[in-house]
Amino acid sequence: MSNKYTVISAAPRAIAAAALLCLGAGTASAQSSVQVFGIIDAGILTQSKSAGGGGSLTRLETSGLRQSVWGLKGTEDLGGGLKAFFNLESHFDTDTGAIHGTGDTAGSGTILFRRQANVGLSGDWGTVILGRQYGPALLAHLATEPRYFKEQFSNLYAWAYNQLEVIAGTPGAPAVNRQNDVGIFMKNSIQYRNTFGPVTGGILYSLGEQAGNSSHGSILAIGLAYSGPMSLSFSHEYMKDQNTGNKNVEHTGIGAAVPFGEFTFKTNWLKAKNSGSDGTKVSEVDGIGVGMDYKWHPMNTATVAYYDNKDKLNKTNHTKNLVLSNDYAISKRTTIYTALAYVDADVGATGAAALKTSIVADGSFEAGAKTTFVNVGINHNF
Repeated sequence: MSNKYTVISAAPRAIAAAALLCLGAGTASAQSSVQVFGIIDAGILTQSKSAGGGGSLTRLETSGLRQSVWGLKGTEDLGGGLKAFFNLESHFDTDTGAIHGTGDTAGSGTILFRRQANVGLSGDWGTVILGRQYGPALLAHLATEPRYFKEQFSNLYAWAYNQLEVIAGTPGAPAVNRQNDVGIFMKNSIQYRNTFGPVTGGILYSLGEQAGNSSHGSILAIGLAYSGPMSLSFSHEYMKDQNTGNKNVEHTGIGAAVPFGEFTFKTNWLKAKNSGSDGTKVSEVDGIGVGMDYKWHPMNTATVAYYDNKDKLNKTNHTKNLVLSNDYAISKRTTIYTALAYVDADVGATGAAALKTSIVADGSFEAGAKTTFVNVGINHNF
């Protein structure tokens, strides 16, 4: 069997993105293998108000706890501690069955493997990954973000929307970097990862692929995570405009998590600076999250989190958010989740609630109002 591929089920993952990253580290296996894996997540989401004064809204919602994905991953033992591996991961919507939309630049078309399409090598010296992949910056903060960057009601979306300057235009208009998808999935990228004692880190460079100047359109990202008596995280990344070479996005984060018996206290700070093609500042968002996990039962974890996200350049773009949730792990593969979120959003510069300070996936809350969300769903891993 050592020279053939077998199909086996993927191991359950407490934090989907973190485990998917481990695919690139050459998941332990003495033989060559191909694995089918996935997450299917759906629930009912009710909100008291909706954008544009639309009133209350109830809908079937995909990906409340974790994104719905399917994929293939494989490893081959090359001997001497060296392994080759690949990852293919697609993102879909459980409510409709459609391929989930992309945060790539307009005109990119339908992208089947939005989240991962990469190949690499790993050994005692570390791991090298080539292709479309998770950036190391966001992954560094998984243990310190108050809600583990869950798909709904976390600063996953403040992170993503602050790296979405993707509209082409003249100098001063929103800038262009075609190598990233919401600052999380990086195209045309090379990443090196390794673990040094309690510190795990990664550095990624995305090729700008612009004729005449290879720096234009490029991305540099680093992420470091310390795991010991407490958890610490640091990240920094920047993205350059493909036409002018100016830094469209500069994003920095620090975080900490401290366990105390059945409780874990967390804090995470993110700063995102956005500029236009000519270097004109567009926004500067500070996102602060604090929270606490309480393992009150072997199968239940309750979380309380508070987010205060503010754009210092656009004073009216400010949201304050309180989230209460519980995850009930029926088994290692299936979780029933409930979440209550209270969103207090100011009116943004355009008269609508701006996405750059949002913890709501689609920004569907009403600007200048207080909106309550209730989300109940099921998350199943295979």
